[in-house]
Amino acid sequence: MRTLISLALFVALLFAALPLAAQELVDPTATRAVAAPDDDFSPFEDDFDNGFVAVYDPIEPFNRAMFWFNDKLYVYLLKPVARAYRVVPEPARVSVGNFFSNLATPVRFANSLLQFRFPDAGRELGRFVVNTTWGVGGLFDPAHKHLGWNKKDEDLGQTLGYFGIPAGPYLVLPVFGPSNPRDALGRIGDGFLDPWPYVLDETWEVIAVKTYDRINWLSLDRDTYEGIKREQLDPYLFIRDAYAQRREAMIME
Repeated sequence: MRTLISLALFVALLFAALPLAAQELVDPTATRAVAAPDDDFSPFEDDFDNGFVAVYDPIEPFNRAMFWFNDKLYVYLLKPVARAYRVVPEPARVSVGNFFSNLATPVRFANSLLQFRFPDAGRELGRFVVNTTWGVGGLFDPAHKHLGWNKKDEDLGQTLGYFGIPAGPYLVLPVFGPSNPRDALGRIGDGFLDPWPYVLDETWEVIAVKTYDRINWLSLDRDTYEGIKREQLDPYLFIRDAYAQRREAMIME
């Protein structure tokens, strides 16, 4: 029972911020394009397609209820903790982000291979070797800074989309945030490539590490979600459409 409670708390801390992570923005009757901020370490960063992506949202009332829940979880729990954590100097937090990103290489490498993007897979493998050695265990990113080898985000949701699996209806998961059936399935598959459960013996240790990763990740954001809420008449639509455009652009790259 204690393990289940700990896991539930971890999930809440881990993904409460994700409803903010550039979700889908297209009203079924009126589409529009969205631009993303450019910041190497913003959790909300991604280049959005300038085209139009119509979002199928047949369960909008449920999705809006989950959006409201996730919003409150973010506002009253996640972001206050992340702001308090900003007492840690930013360069140190950036290095922590680099470390966790380096350990996520297996997901990017495997999905690049599955999509037959062999140059990307080779670059990911090269980045891992360089950053693990020259970058002091992944704390720094000399592969990007000195060699120009940029990280290529790939996940199983993108891989399924690459092979023509449709996204399905838009879905806001409680705690997990914006998604769709294809991406939700992909998230589960990518979990098997996460090294932490294989390295740490106890569930609570994995929970603690992953929670710290997300708190650090969110501490580097410049209050993007708060800006969205101030500037958009309907943040739900903005985030919904941005998520759809972002995922479509990532699959089409």
